[in-house]
Amino acid sequence: MKVKINLAKSSGFCFGVKRAIEVALNTAKEYKGYKIEMIGDIVHNEDVCRGIAEAGINKIKKLCKSKKKVFVISAHGIALDVINKAKKMGYVIVDATCPRVKDIHNTAIEMEKQGRTIIIIGDKEHSEVRGIVGHLKKKPIIINDENNIPVKKINKLAKVGVVVQSTQNVKKIDRMFKILGKCMSDVKLCNTICIPTKRKQSEIRKLPLENDVIIVIGSKMSANTGRLYEISKNINHRTYWVQSDKGLKPVWFNGAVKIGIIAGASTPDAVTQKVINMIERAANG
Repeated sequence: MKVKINLAKSSGFCFGVKRAIEVALNTAKEYKGYKIEMIGDIVHNEDVCRGIAEAGINKIKKLCKSKKKVFVISAHGIALDVINKAKKMGYVIVDATCPRVKDIHNTAIEMEKQGRTIIIIGDKEHSEVRGIVGHLKKKPIIINDENNIPVKKINKLAKVGVVVQSTQNVKKIDRMFKILGKCMSDVKLCNTICIPTKRKQSEIRKLPLENDVIIVIGSKMSANTGRLYEISKNINHRTYWVQSDKGLKPVWFNGAVKIGIIAGASTPDAVTQKVINMIERAANG
């Protein structure tokens, strides 16, 4: 019996990732003769980053004063002081920050102006979270799990505003919002998870129930891909996470009739197609 492959409709680049890549590549074309630099990765995917590097955009650890330089801000955003420093050093600034991430910056800034202490729900070391922190005047509280909410500390706060890293687990945030809502009398809860994340997570809660095996495609650096894998694995133990077709193992598909595939928000379609081709060969002999 021929294996059926079901590809999630939401697979692949989200709007913010697609836009960031286009901005970066257009910058490389527009600023010929300039040194084009960025701190961190344009998005969290090795294949995409390789293409960006080949276009002439260099990843750096720190800014250096020089003439004819361009600084590209990644899709995840970056701290305001880094942007200001780049401007003072003479860089041309090109902002590829995802518009949805910028919305989170603006929401957090506005609530801080209202006198609220900001709580960010997210991964402390993720570049998006560091970027949000870097747009605030006061140090926010960062939490990433319902089991480590500093209840005693936040109970003492008069006014609180909460924002969320755009790729967090939707159901986990719902649970955390219920806890936070009970902890404080004056708290503004802003669920800033982006729509593409919600769509992908909605699909990955159904896909494992409808297929024998699930393949999640994306970089191990990708937070949104990692959450898709975690959600699926909890529903269907025959869930596997690969960066590319090279990570596939034929034994995974033994006895499988239906195979579900979902690709993270920074996974190129070409990578996904190679995975599909390899599965068809492996599963159908």
